[in-house]
Amino acid sequence: SYRLELPSSLKKRGIHDVFYVSLLRVHEPNDDRLFPGRMDSQVFDLGKNDDEWAIDKLVSHRGQGVDSVFEAVWRSGDRTWVPHSTIAHLDALEAYLDLLGV
Repeated sequence: SYRLELPSSLKKRGIHDVFYVSLLRVHEPNDDRLFPGRMDSQVFDLGKNDDEWAIDKLVSHRGQGVDSVFEAVWRSGDRTWVPHSTIAHLDALEAYLDLLGV
């Protein structure tokens, strides 16, 4: 096992600083030619603690109530459908419902 020196922001998030050697890999930085514009700040901003993950906004939905699914636009530009239970606590859901007048 190895103990890594982690930033205090990661420790506050509950990231443990001891890792088994079999889980460690050599760091390979992002290849911008293969994945253009996919910076780490687009995927997960360690400086923020807003529990917004990487969802930029919600643009549509299907279904009703807790059985509904929402089309999410991520900071990376990708779009996916996510269930209500996954995003119920996010500000993006509240903003989307406000736009609908709900």
